[in-house]
Amino acid sequence: MIKANTASVTAAAEAADSMSDDFRVSITDARGKDAYPISSFTWFLVPSATQDPAKREAIVAFLRWGLSKGQDLLEPLSYARLPDAVVAKEDKAIAKIK
Repeated sequence: MIKANTASVTAAAEAADSMSDDFRVSITDARGKDAYPISSFTWFLVPSATQDPAKREAIVAFLRWGLSKGQDLLEPLSYARLPDAVVAKEDKAIAKIK
């Protein structure tokens, strides 16, 4: 039996190797012996473009912080860390925000 904890949810997220470029993927019943079967991502809806350069910079800065230093604040709040492959894919998407 796999216990629900941040490590088992991260293990489920690591099985998201077929994540599409628009991030549509389910990690419910993910493959992997350590993957918690009732897992999901938390989503942000982010505009792909904004007319206001200051707003764009703030959005990009916040997202980059969340994928780097913000990861260190997750586990005390019972959120699982994102796997490196997911972070890399998100970094590529953030670079496309205009």
